[in-house]
Amino acid sequence: MSEDFHASKPIYLQVADRICYSIVRGEVKSGDKLPSVREMAVEMGVNPNTIQRTYTEIERDGIVETRRGQGTFVKNDPVLITSLRTRIQTEVIETFVENMKEIGLSREEMLTAVQQFLKKQGDAK
Repeated sequence: MSEDFHASKPIYLQVADRICYSIVRGEVKSGDKLPSVREMAVEMGVNPNTIQRTYTEIERDGIVETRRGQGTFVKNDPVLITSLRTRIQTEVIETFVENMKEIGLSREEMLTAVQQFLKKQGDAK
């Protein structure tokens, strides 16, 4: 994980997003233990209080659970992972569509642009 953060969103939420993306990609699996607050703070280059806030936030969202004396673990719930993937997908699409609207593209132009982009990506591989 890289330590570059955007000023537009609180760092603790950006760290939460990175953890969630890792879970959805399968890099962090259900039941896995997350690094300690201190370890994650060093890895991410942020204050331990920021990581504590991140862990509290994703626990509140039901993604992880803290076990006293053991650490923070990704919940072992396949439905949760599917739901998390859908939530992230929706957020990415909403951001994309809003950005395309801001530059004046219609729905049809957006679809055409995505299809052309995917075709080019397919040709490049």
